[in-house]
Amino acid sequence: MTALPHGWARVRLEEIAEVRLGRQRSPKNHSGSQMRPYLRAANVGWNGLRLDDVKQMNFTDAEAEIHRLAVDDIVVVEASGSPDEVGKPAIWRDEVTDCCLQNTLIRVRSAGVDPRYLLHFLDGVARSGGFVTRSRGVGINHLGSSRLAAWQVPVAPLDEQRRIVSILEENLSRVDAGTDLLRRIRSRSSQIEEGLLRALLVGPGDNGCADGPKSNNIDDGYLPPIPKSWRWMRLAEIAEVVGGVTKDSSRQSDPSVPLVPYLRVANVQRGWLDLTEVSEIRLPESRAKKLELQYGDVLLNEGGDRDKLGRGWIWEEQVGGCIHQNHVFRARIRHGLLNPKLLAWHANSFGRPWFERNGRQTTNLASISLSKIKQFPVPVPPVDEQTALVERIEDQLIANRRTADAARHALVKASHLRRSLLAEAFAGRFATQDPDDEPASVLLSRIKGQREKPRPTGRSRGATARE
Repeated sequence: MTALPHGWARVRLEEIAEVRLGRQRSPKNHSGSQMRPYLRAANVGWNGLRLDDVKQMNFTDAEAEIHRLAVDDIVVVEASGSPDEVGKPAIWRDEVTDCCLQNTLIRVRSAGVDPRYLLHFLDGVARSGGFVTRSRGVGINHLGSSRLAAWQVPVAPLDEQRRIVSILEENLSRVDAGTDLLRRIRSRSSQIEEGLLRALLVGPGDNGCADGPKSNNIDDGYLPPIPKSWRWMRLAEIAEVVGGVTKDSSRQSDPSVPLVPYLRVANVQRGWLDLTEVSEIRLPESRAKKLELQYGDVLLNEGGDRDKLGRGWIWEEQVGGCIHQNHVFRARIRHGLLNPKLLAWHANSFGRPWFERNGRQTTNLASISLSKIKQFPVPVPPVDEQTALVERIEDQLIANRRTADAARHALVKASHLRRSLLAEAFAGRFATQDPDDEPASVLLSRIKGQREKPRPTGRSRGATARE
């Protein structure tokens, strides 16, 4: 742990703030005479609160008194299915709305430290992954209010806290402006790519139009016209489509069963494969051989978030003996009927709304069945036209992808810059130290004395812990 500048102190968060978990939600609270808005983890974004989808549940007056938000309260994500989201903070600024919080959030109410100083400190810990490493749970990661309460916080003199906040926010606003521009560029590049693919993959429709495939009780939506020499075909007509292996936990501790690499949903991205981390699974050799991927296989995601359905790309034997899990489909094209790239591009463009329309949504996950994905409609050009079509598409995409790649690299640098700014600020290397500032030890003594005072009964609705 690095030494602090003169006049600073390091304390547990609970020594300078009230740390309280939100109220648990249960079915009995979904209705009642005292319905109030409440925040949950989904309302907390990296750049502030998202208040466009605030739910309501019944809080009695006594419950609301405990779990109500006051101006300058900080809410911290306690539980999330995405580990990187754990510990993400935001600040409540609404002086009017009577709002409470659910137990996927922890409320941090400062007792004397500048609230925005605390906000930026917690933000720095969250963005650097500090809270993730301390979270617990399988599937859903939990930070825990007790672990957050015990977190060590470097406390600067109060006047220096305000100088740090002022300089930080001026610099971070510039980073945010650049980041917003880069995200717009990436979004626009993605739209351009999807538009190019949609246009090129159906060919020039000026020489008559081929008919669409039989409906088979599938919602195809709008099928664009294709040249008369092309054909609309179902995926099962041109490819062998199979699901992957389901993990058998009873085999995973048996060293006699061979380990083989396998691809998960996270490995199969839209237009590329992320092979930085390929997991292994124990599987009998005969079963592994049957599922082994071959060059040119098209991988398509079966489930996950709704926007991941059908997302995919081509296997090019980057990892020997690799198979795929049950949440990833493999499409192996028969007899060279279609260039694999044409299928993958089509799934990633036209396929996005098709998979969403024909997928199934459960509480937390979306999925599409093997029988449904086999009905995916695919435009198939004559074989002798496909090589030239692939070359044309690749030429069109190169310049657009260079722009998107440049924006992506710049976003990574912006993220590193933000983390560096936050780290420097809370190491005392950001704002100038003033020897006339009241030391943090005096501030902490005052906070301790105020918190030890007997609290008056019957606090008003807007009262905070900073009395």
